[in-house]
Amino acid sequence: MALAPLNELGLAGITLSIVFLTIIWYKRTSNIPQKTEPRLPPGPRGLPILGFLPFLRPNLHHQLTELSQQYGPIYKFWLGSKLCIVLNSPSLAKEVVRDQDSVYANRDSSIAGLLATYGGLDIAFSPYGSYWRDIRKLFVSEMLSNRNLEACYSLRKQEVRKTIRKVHTKIGYPIDIGELAFVTEMNVVMSMIFGSNFVEEKEKHAKDGAEFRELVIKFTQMLAKPNISDFFPMLARFDLQGIQKEMEALLKSVENILDPAINECMKMLSDKRKDEIQGNDKKDFMQILLELMEQKNIGKSVDLVQIKAILLDIVIGGTDTTITMVEWVMAELLNNPVVMTKVQKELKDVIGMNNTVEESHLPKLHYLDAVVKETLRLHPALPLLFPKRPSQSAIVGGYTIPEGTKVLLNVYAIHRDPQIWENPLKFQPVRFLSHSTNLDYAGNNMKYLPFGSGRRVCAGLPLAEKMLMFILASLLHSFDWKLPEGENVDLSDGFGLVVKKSKRLFAIPTPRLPNLELYQ
Repeated sequence: MALAPLNELGLAGITLSIVFLTIIWYKRTSNIPQKTEPRLPPGPRGLPILGFLPFLRPNLHHQLTELSQQYGPIYKFWLGSKLCIVLNSPSLAKEVVRDQDSVYANRDSSIAGLLATYGGLDIAFSPYGSYWRDIRKLFVSEMLSNRNLEACYSLRKQEVRKTIRKVHTKIGYPIDIGELAFVTEMNVVMSMIFGSNFVEEKEKHAKDGAEFRELVIKFTQMLAKPNISDFFPMLARFDLQGIQKEMEALLKSVENILDPAINECMKMLSDKRKDEIQGNDKKDFMQILLELMEQKNIGKSVDLVQIKAILLDIVIGGTDTTITMVEWVMAELLNNPVVMTKVQKELKDVIGMNNTVEESHLPKLHYLDAVVKETLRLHPALPLLFPKRPSQSAIVGGYTIPEGTKVLLNVYAIHRDPQIWENPLKFQPVRFLSHSTNLDYAGNNMKYLPFGSGRRVCAGLPLAEKMLMFILASLLHSFDWKLPEGENVDLSDGFGLVVKKSKRLFAIPTPRLPNLELYQ
């Protein structure tokens, strides 16, 4: 769960100080012999019971980076009864995601996150163990295999081409880049899950499609909403803020849309078209999962609840990060027109002005790839990644990290550290063009970790990278872009489950390609 400032928690935390102050004081001043305290990292002092909660600011990743300059690369603070330790250097990151990866393989899940994943039955929040290994292997080897991604290319191309046609009808008018990317990516993901018929049916009923998009937005907002029960587990049963009740209702609304689609897929597999589907290389994700549900092999068989958890992982994880990064890349390019010119020159050279973008072009777009990587360096979608929780007490940086601690890896601080990066605050894609570096998305270099590293690196990375490049290349090759009159690029951000721009980006398109048929 994303941490958040006290003003979002209301008065619940302050009320706790009245209720529990006497109890805590008694325990600390009693004559019961105390165990020797472990050597914990330094850190800012907080208030009794509340800890550092009252001092958290809205943009947490900025604040934690500032604290690292005061307390060093590793420090601690308490959020209620929860001990948090923040790591801010590549060497410390290596100790956690490489040297002791198995100890830190669990995620520190929030109550809302567990509810959203049916108790951690998904890939993102499932506890580390045999179930997680099996479900991740299923996702990577079956659903995101090269063969299946290639077979589903026509679905992705179809949705991207729809977007280009839509933009062409808005020539000369400001377009909300984030909303454009959202609709495109959501349609791609849903068509890959349920097939193109599902998207086409939703587009016929625009109200249903808009409702589902709104539910996804609310879902991500709820996952980022601060919950006093996460900081004081003894209060979880009371659901003081109503977050558990709200998440359960939201999940029910999502299921009301997903369940009919799942039932339709199950019916399709059981009728006379089953043989036709099994003989077709192009299988949507739902078909793969339902066929696995019918299997009895341990490690491959899944049930309907697990299928729903995986689908929500794909829908939420497969859309929010990609659409956020499309908006950030476009913002940086509009703020750096020389870089945009270089990107479009590369597109012209590789693709040609009489052709549209194909996925086969993407590996040749080295400069655009560098632009995307530089954007992820400055604006990582998950600046603190997912919080980790050690399964046992461990030593990092010479300090004790007790079992159950919330461990935050501050990628934002690492990516902007002047001791690691030259001119770290400048947008310089050229730094990613050197063949001597291993600055990839897999987390092989500890100074660049936009998607994490180790065994819990982002499982959907192959699809996310492909879609981000495909959407950007198509928009930039098909159109020139400029800001509305009198507007400047705002690069400020706001903390949440995924860090987005504070101000939505609007840009005006102009056709680049000479042949109007390329926009049809």
